[in-house]
Amino acid sequence: MNEFIEMFSGSDPSNVSTSVKLILLLTVLALAPSILILMTSFTRIIVVLSFVRTSLATQQMPPNQVLIGLGLFLTFFIMAPVFSDVYDNALQPLFDEELTLDEAYERASEPLKEFMASHTRQKDLELFMNYSQLDEVGSIQEIPLTTLVPAFAISELKTAFQMGFMIFVPFLIIDMAVASVLMSMGMMMLPPVMISLPFKILLFVLVDGWYLITHSLLDGF
Repeated sequence: MNEFIEMFSGSDPSNVSTSVKLILLLTVLALAPSILILMTSFTRIIVVLSFVRTSLATQQMPPNQVLIGLGLFLTFFIMAPVFSDVYDNALQPLFDEELTLDEAYERASEPLKEFMASHTRQKDLELFMNYSQLDEVGSIQEIPLTTLVPAFAISELKTAFQMGFMIFVPFLIIDMAVASVLMSMGMMMLPPVMISLPFKILLFVLVDGWYLITHSLLDGF
């Protein structure tokens, strides 16, 4: 603990630089879950994948760990150009002591703002801008993150639910068809979901469902 305090109070510039890097690293690690969930494509991906599992009625198959892992890797794949831009223009110059923390923050927020703004509905953005009493802005970079992030989040949720509805429709038709057949045969005590599950899985496999879902998610970004 004393060594940690001395690192901040020492007059050696290298110690100060190390201290700043340590603080920055701890801050980023603390905010990483929120950044990942609300400022990237992760929200849309994980919601759509959850809709797929729910529409199939396979309970915990695939498991949550598989869905989250797939969602993370798809997010890193989609966000790779943005993260690369943030590292090259903000983090690396900051570590090389070419930028101050404020300048690095501004540069790091630019590609993130551009990504979020490109997938945010105007209606959602205007909602938060009106509540924040913001005047007309000249560019995306003038919009604060406290306004852009929630607007982006609800836009992503709406898009994810629209995709989820389209995923549900064919499986709902199968459930209704199976229920009608069972009722016509007088087998009303037999759960239709148990009978329709193999047919839904068969349909999903025949149309290569995971490929189609992933293709749609990637095309959306």
